[in-house]
Amino acid sequence: MKPMTRRAVLALTAAVACATAAPALAEYPERPVELIIPFAAGGSTDVVGRIVAERMSAELGQQVIVQNVGGAGGSLGAQQVAEAEADGYTILMGTVATHALNPLILKEKPYDPVADFAPVSLLVLVPNVLAVNPELPVTTVQELIDLAKTEPLTYASSGNGTPLHLSGELFKSMAGVDIVHIPYKGSGPALTDVLGNQVPIIFDNLPSASSHIASGKLRALGVTTAERAASFPDIPTIAETLPGYETYTWNALFAPAGTPPEAIAKLNAAAKAAMADPKVVEQMATFSATIVASTPEELATHVAAEMEKWAPVVADANVSMD
Repeated sequence: MKPMTRRAVLALTAAVACATAAPALAEYPERPVELIIPFAAGGSTDVVGRIVAERMSAELGQQVIVQNVGGAGGSLGAQQVAEAEADGYTILMGTVATHALNPLILKEKPYDPVADFAPVSLLVLVPNVLAVNPELPVTTVQELIDLAKTEPLTYASSGNGTPLHLSGELFKSMAGVDIVHIPYKGSGPALTDVLGNQVPIIFDNLPSASSHIASGKLRALGVTTAERAASFPDIPTIAETLPGYETYTWNALFAPAGTPPEAIAKLNAAAKAAMADPKVVEQMATFSATIVASTPEELATHVAAEMEKWAPVVADANVSMD
């Protein structure tokens, strides 16, 4: 056997090194990624999640599979992700409920919204809306406040401890009025009773209420975001009457704490690419979602600010859940 040349030795050494290092250098993702939606199918979070999952699949080169894990106001799905292996293959479509409200409201804390998650990207902000049955003799936020100071009123929401309930409690606090909260098991039954004038006022997601507003079956008094909604530019913001008032529903991607930075970076890049796609931009605009597509650091800051904002509201409303 001829002795190996120096060039051959170097080539063989390089080949062995590459083979040995291959597992560590494997490209993420090598298999499908599971996206947990912590609510039932059909809601705004589910709609956003499925749109984003489809587009991210194309960016990642692997399918992003949506799984709905509803229950406990989003806590069951969030807990599942918090306890998942931190390898980038299980991620969460988080919301204001999973990462700001539930940790403040639930007596038993199934997860820590900061310590148990790695932020990926804040995707969109979705406005809520204050609306009334047209038979209620008010056409502006100020007229509603004035009426509430002279006679008892009630408002409906999708349930105790939901972002919509707390949007109402924040409104009451800032307006100095006492409107009785009537909780329902979802926006659907709440809307039914407001449309039937069983309850005169509702705080709802703008996408959910939009068709009734457009048809005139509901009278929108104000959107809850700082800026007017592009899809309903004639509806003023509540902040135009109550400066500083701002609430919204938001959707963001989280991974389990300890997920490798390389996986977080790829997920973030795929999410940003998805939210920049013209088709996705158009789809989000149809239900007044404002695209953000943040960095992980910006999402972490956002979660901290949301918890700080909602803590006194939850305390003042004396809201707690088992």
